[in-house]
Amino acid sequence: MLAVPAARTYLFGQTVSLLGDSTLWLATSVWVKTLTGSNAAAGLVFFCFTGPALLGPLAGALVDRFPRRALLIWANAGAAAAVLPLLAVDGPGRVWLVYLSMALCGAAYTLLTPAQSALLVSIVPGDLLADANGLLRTAQETLRLVGPLLGAGLFVVAGPKVAVLVDAASYAVPIACLLRLNVSEPRARPIAGEGGGLRFIARSPRLRPVVLAAACALCVFGFSETTVFAVAGQGLHRSPAFVGVLAAVQGAGALVGGPSAAPLVRRLGEARLMATGMLFGAAGALLQAVPAHAAVLPGAALFGISLPWLAVGFTTRLQRATPARLQGRVFAAATMAVTVPQTGSIALGAALIAGAGYQALLAAIAVVLVACAVYLFAQRAERPAAARPPSGLPSEVSP
Repeated sequence: MLAVPAARTYLFGQTVSLLGDSTLWLATSVWVKTLTGSNAAAGLVFFCFTGPALLGPLAGALVDRFPRRALLIWANAGAAAAVLPLLAVDGPGRVWLVYLSMALCGAAYTLLTPAQSALLVSIVPGDLLADANGLLRTAQETLRLVGPLLGAGLFVVAGPKVAVLVDAASYAVPIACLLRLNVSEPRARPIAGEGGGLRFIARSPRLRPVVLAAACALCVFGFSETTVFAVAGQGLHRSPAFVGVLAAVQGAGALVGGPSAAPLVRRLGEARLMATGMLFGAAGALLQAVPAHAAVLPGAALFGISLPWLAVGFTTRLQRATPARLQGRVFAAATMAVTVPQTGSIALGAALIAGAGYQALLAAIAVVLVACAVYLFAQRAERPAAARPPSGLPSEVSP
């Protein structure tokens, strides 16, 4: 896949952009905590960044209405400009600039995500989409481990404004890479009367089962955001800091799952890879319910392995089964369909854990994941190597 020059250029730009983003979000939270002394104020940073995800359907419509490469260039430039007001923050009285900046960055990210996926379909041949998604997921999981540490380190050593400048500068790299691409995109056309992404998913026998199964699985997946603290404290009798160890083990598992996702897509197909990932996740949840390090640590690793398999299988199926003109709307609709139940499950898990106990929540995760996996395995099997025809002419890198 990296032998395709356009894919190599594009993926490099996206990876650098991910690095800049991953260094900033933790640094801004720490900054607000330092300025205000309030945990709630620090947590509001994350809310401001994720809140614009509710605009996903609008972002998907824009992606299908305008040329994706140009849209990505302007969105990256807008995101770079959105972080610059942080340079004016010099005390608690200007914390509102942090919230404004994070909200604008979140809005840009809501547009960037479907546009990136849609443009990737025009750059990478259909049979290599799983490889591209696997590479991006591996980069994301790697940066999820090192990015926050880098951001926190920059905050301590050089101050928050250095982290701001690093993030702003990182957007120049994907912009430069996009400018070098000569991509044959589907012609932009009016979208009136074509229907929304959810309607297309509901009518598609290839998309409906995977989106339904993913949405149902994520109705309990968010429980893990709460149970991890109980696993460390109640199960293993360790301090809250041990959550970092569990996160690192899970991240290591994800680094195994990422590179293996594309070969498994070719062997199993996207839906069955998702089902296999759900079974791994169920096994990981059950092992973490056992109050012993010898069970919890492998359980965290299995849970980590499952995440890239679910993400790569899901994204690749969306890309391959969706016409080029609808890529933005379908991706945004599918993302919304799984993000809403995941967010709700985080809140529900926090409300239930005191009464039900963390082991009951982990058991619920396992039961639902197994049920969703069985549902996907019961679907009519497709030839795993089959891929949606490329949506455009071969892409090149401009000299």
